[in-house]
Amino acid sequence: MSGFVAAATLDFSALLGHSPAWAVDDASRATKDFQMDREFDVLALGNAIVDVIARAEEDFLVAQGVAKGSMTLIDEAQAERLYAAMGPATIISGGSAANTVVGLASFGGAAAFIGRVKTDPVGDVFAHDIVASGVAFGTPAALDGPATARSFILVTPDGERTMNTYLGACQNLTEAEIDPATVAKAKVTYLEGYLWDPPHAKAAFRKAAKLAHASGREVALTLSDSFCVNRYRDEFIALMRGGEVDLVFANESELKALYETGDFGTALSALRNDVKRAAVTRSEQGAVIIEGNRTVTVPARPIEQLVDATGAGDAFAAGFLFGYTQGMGFEKAGQLGALAASHVIQKIGARPAEPLRGLAQQAGLLA
Repeated sequence: MSGFVAAATLDFSALLGHSPAWAVDDASRATKDFQMDREFDVLALGNAIVDVIARAEEDFLVAQGVAKGSMTLIDEAQAERLYAAMGPATIISGGSAANTVVGLASFGGAAAFIGRVKTDPVGDVFAHDIVASGVAFGTPAALDGPATARSFILVTPDGERTMNTYLGACQNLTEAEIDPATVAKAKVTYLEGYLWDPPHAKAAFRKAAKLAHASGREVALTLSDSFCVNRYRDEFIALMRGGEVDLVFANESELKALYETGDFGTALSALRNDVKRAAVTRSEQGAVIIEGNRTVTVPARPIEQLVDATGAGDAFAAGFLFGYTQGMGFEKAGQLGALAASHVIQKIGARPAEPLRGLAQQAGLLA
């Protein structure tokens, strides 16, 4: 598997200096567990992944046997073959929940992340980038075992992204990495649906939710992907009905998959009965936020061109959670989410290219 090993040891020296101008400097993060003792708006648990993004025609997806718009888990051999076949790639730190807390920090929120990398060049890039973005990150890197995770993302001309993910070190996130004191300091503990794939991470997920509720805090879940929903539909519904989750994030296709219906209204009614509150994105139709019998509809923001849909939902969650944890109400929170999503889909990669707080101020959403 020499090809994949070579990919894992690419020269990342250029990326190590690519952090945006709004990122904190090295003097602000003198220790690896960057300010893990402070209060947080959001603590996220998720897969620590570096994205390898390339443009591709739909014929390439067919040739590789991957379903357009899906997230498929692949092993090391498959990763090697796909990387060798891909065109020129852009390498950017990613991971769904990680993208969300980076976005929240860009709004000025206090965020922390728990996720596993390995002590390899790719893991170094991920750790550097998330800390440089102002997010507290103190999960110890694995010294051995699988390499740091990568998601090979193919972007078709219509902006749709198809993800092929090698989980690697992510699979070794365990309950031991969940610090009760850190969970207790976060207003919201945000859990990534993709964590349901690795068994040890699933246990960490449940522990974090239990600790958060024991401290009087809230728990949010993003459904992540319709294919992920199809794998764990009954378990996700049980989490909601059992009260382990207070707030759910989903897009329209994920919601329909959850309730096995093609009708959005039917799915939304079912969701209303199963969880306290939820935010559902509908692409150009905006977003719908529900709580009990209350419904708030937020329009999508106009864009000039859809470049890459990767991370649209992650960015919406970032803006919404920032507004929500600051007590701004559902409408303002949804507007901030729509602004963040409109920004990231007009560029390659799932993370903001400039401070989201500044964009929100320009739009009159923040003072």
